[in-house]
Amino acid sequence: MTRTPRWRAAVRVSCAAAIVAAVAGVPAPATAIAPPTIDPGALDAAVILSGRPAPLEPTEQRELCAEPVLRGSPPSEPPTSQQVLDLPSAWQFSRGAGQKVAVIDTGVNRHPRLPALQAGGDYVSDTDGTVDCDGHGTLVAGIIAARPSPDDAFVGVAPDAEILTIRQLSLAYEPKDRKGVAKPPGELRSDGYGSVLSLAAAVVRAVDMGATVINISEVACTSAGSDTADSSLGAAVKYAYDRNVVVVAAAGNVETGGACENQNQGSGWSAVTTIPTPAWFTPYVLSVASVDADGAPSALSLRGPWVGAAAIGRNIVSLDSKPGGTGLVDGVQTAQGVQPVDGTSFAAPYVAGLAALVRAKFPDLTAQQVIERITRTAHAPGRGRDDAIGAGLIDPLAALTAPLPTEPVSAGADRGHAVAAPVTPQPPDPRPRLVAIGGSLALLTVLGVGAALAFPFRTRRPDLNSEFE
Repeated sequence: MTRTPRWRAAVRVSCAAAIVAAVAGVPAPATAIAPPTIDPGALDAAVILSGRPAPLEPTEQRELCAEPVLRGSPPSEPPTSQQVLDLPSAWQFSRGAGQKVAVIDTGVNRHPRLPALQAGGDYVSDTDGTVDCDGHGTLVAGIIAARPSPDDAFVGVAPDAEILTIRQLSLAYEPKDRKGVAKPPGELRSDGYGSVLSLAAAVVRAVDMGATVINISEVACTSAGSDTADSSLGAAVKYAYDRNVVVVAAAGNVETGGACENQNQGSGWSAVTTIPTPAWFTPYVLSVASVDADGAPSALSLRGPWVGAAAIGRNIVSLDSKPGGTGLVDGVQTAQGVQPVDGTSFAAPYVAGLAALVRAKFPDLTAQQVIERITRTAHAPGRGRDDAIGAGLIDPLAALTAPLPTEPVSAGADRGHAVAAPVTPQPPDPRPRLVAIGGSLALLTVLGVGAALAFPFRTRRPDLNSEFE
């Protein structure tokens, strides 16, 4: 039985409620940390789960689906986030034809402006991935590859690209056995359904289904010095990198009261207080920050030495995610009225779309060369990169036309890292084995993953509020 959601007063995008903090729930002080290392052996469970997408336990829908809205009439001029990219000039050289961009998110509803939509499966419920109850994945997919329409000026960055949808997260779903169950000591419950392990499996699945670019507009935050419990995800993005797939991830959003609430001050790894995964897995991930329309770093955007580039993540317009929807949306209904759509979740797909353009124009480039072409042609802040917006605002035309060395400047920088384990044969049904080894994976499955949603949280009735962070 579903029930009408209520919305928190906060309007800014947050690391969604499925994000978990350190076990103690208290942010750790700044701790000198090093870039993450990759454990190839951690890939095994993700490989097993990738072959047959399904939730690891029975789930049920506990909230009504989100209903984003269009404020006013369809835009007759391109949205600002689209205008600054000068896409018509870039399309003279590439429109993303032949590229498959995986959207690992809350699902993507079928829409007439996404005709090349491939179903990749569902780790939340029993659909094929073309259901989006949260209204998040459809907006992401539209930014990447929406076809143009004579009725408005909105269009995706790579309108000739194909979208592969894998549903991995939903704030409207929960395990069936959660209702009325007290939170065990030392365990943090998440709002919604999705885990780091299923995200890792979705990455492997996207690679194996032929994706050339993967967009992950999801973030799980932990305090520096805590166990990130993301070794499987690190191995999965390295798996993609080694197989020439560009992984683009949202940098994450700062939100009061959430696991991402502590902004990283200063610069460099020694200044890190909050770790976002998978965004911190540089160089295997291109992490994307948000900037405002004037080019200034968005206050909501989480900083860090892993940030690679930026795009506008404010006042977003994209495709209607409601079943049967054919138009556009640019707002969400909250207790304070209709508010704009914001966040690094929606900056990331602009970069994923650009990666598709670059891959179509330069099919022989490696994943790392694509990343370097995007970052080296971005508009750098001051005299170089910084931890707020990385190399700066992306420039599609320059990324497609600038003469750059074929060999990336970071060539050989990752030598010495372990090579990801090869794909192992899939058993007939992976779930019995996963249940058997569930104890060893408990920390991973407890670490929920939340979309860096622009939508304010849907909260539950008072009798359930204490169950969630």
